[in-house]
Amino acid sequence: MHVLPALLDAATLGAAGATVYTTVLATVALTSVLAPTPDRRRDARATLTILMRRRPPR
Repeated sequence: MHVLPALLDAATLGAAGATVYTTVLATVALTSVLAPTPDRRRDARATLTILMRRRPPR
């Protein structure tokens, strides 16, 4: 059974990617709230909007 290790590797990579994406979202969200200047907060909110954009269903 050579399929199982490949599936485990794919699942591990998927989980790592989801973790990195969630960390980036959390960091940008915190920046949008805690940034010292209004310009930085506005830019962080714009970035968060881009990252959270949902694709239409297929």
